[in-house]
Amino acid sequence: MSSLTHNFDAMILGGGAAGLMCAIEAGKRGRRVAVLERADQLGKKILISGGGRCNFTNMHCRPENSLSANPHFAKSALARYTPADFIALVEKHHIPYHEKTLGQLFCDNSARDILNLLENECRATGVSIFLKNRIREVTRTDGFVVKTEGDEFHAPALVVATGGLSIPKIGATSFGYDLARQFGLKIREPWPGLVPLVFDSADRARYCDLAGVSAEVVASCDGQSFREKMLITHRGLSGPAILQISSYWKKSQPILIDLAPGREITGAFGDPKTPRNLSALKSALQASLPTRLATRWLDHHPPAAWTNAALAQLEQQAHAWEIIPSGTEGYEKAEVTAGGVDTDELSAKTMESRKVPGLFFIGEVVDVTGHLGGFNFQWAWASGAAAGRVL
Repeated sequence: MSSLTHNFDAMILGGGAAGLMCAIEAGKRGRRVAVLERADQLGKKILISGGGRCNFTNMHCRPENSLSANPHFAKSALARYTPADFIALVEKHHIPYHEKTLGQLFCDNSARDILNLLENECRATGVSIFLKNRIREVTRTDGFVVKTEGDEFHAPALVVATGGLSIPKIGATSFGYDLARQFGLKIREPWPGLVPLVFDSADRARYCDLAGVSAEVVASCDGQSFREKMLITHRGLSGPAILQISSYWKKSQPILIDLAPGREITGAFGDPKTPRNLSALKSALQASLPTRLATRWLDHHPPAAWTNAALAQLEQQAHAWEIIPSGTEGYEKAEVTAGGVDTDELSAKTMESRKVPGLFFIGEVVDVTGHLGGFNFQWAWASGAAAGRVL
């Protein structure tokens, strides 16, 4: 079969959240846009996000809710495409949604509603979608040429929206980073973000039979702290507090966990009438923790004595339980990929490469990683819109 040559004003590699938003914004401006997607359907990650309900934005989105080597980079795009802008699109399509906690917005029905919205907007603006397109080669002469297994695509602008390395089973690859390197752009070494942590063998033996037990804690590492739920798993720790702090954790660093945020466990022992024994201590800790976890933790952190000094030391330990994870659950379980295309290489206003005119990088492939709770979707919408409005 002879290959076909297609000419467009812009090609977008990747049909996820950022790529589709970029296509919609460019299409609105009358541009002829092609979205090339490797999978057999668009938005696979959208469909599994938020437990299938898609936490599509966060009402309190600020640049401080993301991690990047340049903390200022995301400001421009996030200021010009806000949560209110995406909510307006959701309401235009009559999609029912609700706030869960902390400004997190979810679909009432399913993530499919958000993908349908994006597909309908693409259709309305004349965007061409090409599925099952594996890219063999990308070259640049006066414009960009993308060769797939069957066809050839030409355009003066190329947008890379291929995501990171997270969740390889739905098709994640290093393609975006490889392409950036091909064109001479620097990459900040990627690592799994928003990912469960794995205990070392000693902690696994102590705690993993408590899998399923959860508690509200403050998890801290590298100057960051998150107060949310922690969940014990068969291999280590998960839950929102742990996923949040995992993005900041590096191998062999300790993570400190406050097991009783805002509570004084040993305070009652200041009263001379209170008996100083393990039973009284367990009761005090159980006010903050599930019974099994409180009991188990005290089994492994008994007070050295019943003196004021020993109780003060135990109090300090309970607010700073030190865990040194042996690792993470890796890209298979990571919700996002931290690191990526160095923001120094890109215009903060347009996402265009400073070195290669007409080449853009948006979404997760860029070194901007949101916190848990809709912030990564907002970055996808905002960075996609920033590029789409100048293509």
